[in-house]
Amino acid sequence: MRIVYFTHTLASCWNHGNAHFLRGVLRDLVHRGHEVNAYEPPDPWSLANMLADHGPDSLDPFRHFYPELKSQALPPDADLEQRLADADAVLVHEWNDPTLVAAIGALRKRGARFTLLFHDTHHRAVSDPQAIRQFDLSGYDGVLAFGEALAEVYRSWGWGSRVFVWHEAADTRLFRPPLHEGERHGLVWIGNWGDDERSEELEHFLLHPARAAGLPLDIYGVRYPNHALAMLARYGAHYRGWLPNPRAPEIFARHLATVHVPRRFYVDLLPGIPTIRVFEALACGIPLISAPWEDAEGLFRPGEDYLVARDGNDMLSHMRAVARDAALRESLQANGLEAIRARHSCVHRAEQLLGILAKLGTTASLELSA
Repeated sequence: MRIVYFTHTLASCWNHGNAHFLRGVLRDLVHRGHEVNAYEPPDPWSLANMLADHGPDSLDPFRHFYPELKSQALPPDADLEQRLADADAVLVHEWNDPTLVAAIGALRKRGARFTLLFHDTHHRAVSDPQAIRQFDLSGYDGVLAFGEALAEVYRSWGWGSRVFVWHEAADTRLFRPPLHEGERHGLVWIGNWGDDERSEELEHFLLHPARAAGLPLDIYGVRYPNHALAMLARYGAHYRGWLPNPRAPEIFARHLATVHVPRRFYVDLLPGIPTIRVFEALACGIPLISAPWEDAEGLFRPGEDYLVARDGNDMLSHMRAVARDAALRESLQANGLEAIRARHSCVHRAEQLLGILAKLGTTASLELSA
């Protein structure tokens, strides 16, 4: 099958968590024997920021860990009809320009043979609905939504059975426990500061209890303004800056536990959608402690695959327990890893995507070997 994906960028994961998932899924499709092409804007903001902050060597981790993948810059005057002439399936991410989204849909309405899917992995459908409603999706065959709560929004917009829940997942070719266990110390949190939408939660569920527990805390991520860095310093946390996502497994392997602090939109308006870091952390076999989050779709087994803290005191208690109880750590590691390997790898999502395409009538052969 010939699959084309229009992404924001594959090469950069700078403040672009969706790249983690896409890399894993597209690579799995390649390993199954499918032909995969990816297109991105000429100057995607994630890539531009990464290169500006860290220089051309920042591309090395992507090139090293994902040699099977490449993404082509799409010029504004590109002949879409020619580029998509042989495509069997085309997926378009919601971080693309509305003009491009509409143009691809127009090709499909004029009779292009490919199956066309819109892929939404953000909270804008509830936080800024007009930003999504501006897209002309009238030519699209279906929508891939990265959680049931988001899928329900599209159903309310008339998509009915043509919206499919397609959760993110861990790329288990890369995210896995270390081959040889070494010493682990302290806590780690990998995440971007963003727009202050979880600053209170980070202080309450991460910074304060980590200090109270007497555990060293390493923090990786981007977009930390001066006031955020000052807060980290007050609590004695060590800010390590940007981390290329392929290096996350080695960082997880050095720490006793990590923490999940969801953004408010995924607590209040889109329950049931975990961050990509939940999947990746569990796949690496590091114990995970989560701030309050409703696993509305039953993706995991709260209390077994990870611990849930109801408040700051609960988080402190969990941190202390994980730090001193080796049996608890081993149980969480084993259970979390089992959940990923059974249900939440990019292999599972690639299989699901092929099933969705078959349901929509994609005509190319889907029976390629893994």
